[in-house]
Amino acid sequence: MSDPEIEFETSPEQYRHWVTEIDRERATLTMNVDPTAGLRDDYELKTNSYDLGVDIELYDAVQRLRFEHPEVKVVVVTGGLDKIFCAGANIGMLAGATHEHKVNFCKFTNETRNSIEDATANSSQVWIAAVNGTAAGGGYELALACDEILLVDDRASSVSLPEIPLLAVLPGTGGLTRVVEKRHVRRDLADAFATRTEGIRGRQAVDWGLVDQAAPLSSFGDLIDERVAARAVESDRPDLGPGIRLVPLDRTVDGDSVEYSAVSVRIDRRAGTATFTITAPDAPQPATPDELIEAGAEAWVLRCARELDAAVLHLRFNETAIGTWVFRTEGDPDVVIAAEELLADHPDHWLVREIRLYWARTLKRLDLSARSLMTLIEPGSCFAGVLAELVLAADRSFMLDGTWEELDDPPEPATIRLTGANLGWFAMSNGLSRLQTRFWGRPAALAAAEAAVGTELEAREAAGAELVTFAPDDIDWDDEVRIALEERNSFSPDALTAMEANYRFVGPETMETKIFSRLSAWQNWIFQRPNAVGSNGALQRFGTGSRPEFDPRRV
Repeated sequence: MSDPEIEFETSPEQYRHWVTEIDRERATLTMNVDPTAGLRDDYELKTNSYDLGVDIELYDAVQRLRFEHPEVKVVVVTGGLDKIFCAGANIGMLAGATHEHKVNFCKFTNETRNSIEDATANSSQVWIAAVNGTAAGGGYELALACDEILLVDDRASSVSLPEIPLLAVLPGTGGLTRVVEKRHVRRDLADAFATRTEGIRGRQAVDWGLVDQAAPLSSFGDLIDERVAARAVESDRPDLGPGIRLVPLDRTVDGDSVEYSAVSVRIDRRAGTATFTITAPDAPQPATPDELIEAGAEAWVLRCARELDAAVLHLRFNETAIGTWVFRTEGDPDVVIAAEELLADHPDHWLVREIRLYWARTLKRLDLSARSLMTLIEPGSCFAGVLAELVLAADRSFMLDGTWEELDDPPEPATIRLTGANLGWFAMSNGLSRLQTRFWGRPAALAAAEAAVGTELEAREAAGAELVTFAPDDIDWDDEVRIALEERNSFSPDALTAMEANYRFVGPETMETKIFSRLSAWQNWIFQRPNAVGSNGALQRFGTGSRPEFDPRRV
């Protein structure tokens, strides 16, 4: 069954599955899933199970709490059904989804939970899971993304990761990794936990390290209040607003084009490419935090990040056959750097911090999108500062050496300009900047590139600093770019995805890289194995009363 086109734009008044309540420094986000409001009509979202639509709303809520409610220091996420926190990903949805949707769904839910962890670690907006009932599979994985897990001890409520015994798949949102990497559960206990369908309850869950505290129903509310008060004191977020409203994005989709105000995408289906063009601001931008708050979501430095994030998600889910993404920019690099200076001058301001972190998350999403990334740097480009990250993120980059000589009035040659933003504002999943990743194990080359910060580099200088791949002149430009794109489109997408992921994430392993590498490799593989998705596999047999039939051969 094919999946319908996915829309990612939503707002609290449109939510079908989540309720947000704000009480000064505390926000309570209650999961109360509408069983009839799935993205497809061939399943029901019973017992607070979820599909992508539920998680789209959750992602939107995470963003709004960070930007619209600076006064919120602690977020409590809980279940809205009696004795049910969350039953995890909906099995009917998984059984009927395309393979690519299943994998993209798992990836998106991971990124959303990463954003929750990012809010706790870097925004001083701490997330606490108040597990008021059963938390199974993805439900427990949602709790694992929070900084504290509080469990009601009512002799029935449990936490579990039952995917292996029940469904023959892995927990799709980093559960296995977070149990041992984040919560430091002992390996043998984690093994027992992940193969026990009924899960672990109460005091035993605390003793094993699966939750932080448990309390009977009579005092569960008091425990939540106590932990909220303790964590709120530690936060450096402001006591009062104003926040900024994340207004709907202005988007037009017309056949093979997607248009925003600062980002546009053109799709060439024959070539298998999507060309992103990012435009520099054309009006003066905020120079102080107060001006930034007044401009709100219309400030280019935030609007551009939101539009790029939305465009990436649209293409990732709705254009799965478009395998190569090409990035261009247009405008004045001085204007880009001027817009960025505010982020450099006021790093401790809550909104400045949120915008920098939003760019970091958006660029990470680009890294993880399983597409070939290419950058074209031509006269009129503005690959400076934050936009220079697109050059560093690319699998291959082309920079025109010189200008378009055949024109009567040739433009100035293209340049690249690094700024302090490229030295660590936007860490990749491996914890390194893209410059550090590019020059991993080569400190002299890294130092040379860092020394070029603030300098306008033309093609030969950029190539000498090892910042671009190729620098053809105007005679060879069209042919070299065309051949590279045609060649990319002729290769196996599976082999390219694996090759690109191997090359992109060098250096240290982190919990995040482990989660995504294991998801991309093992879950991708398992989701195609008959033991899981075959006609007699666990996903198809689940809930039918008949047991799955497994091929016992280990591979």
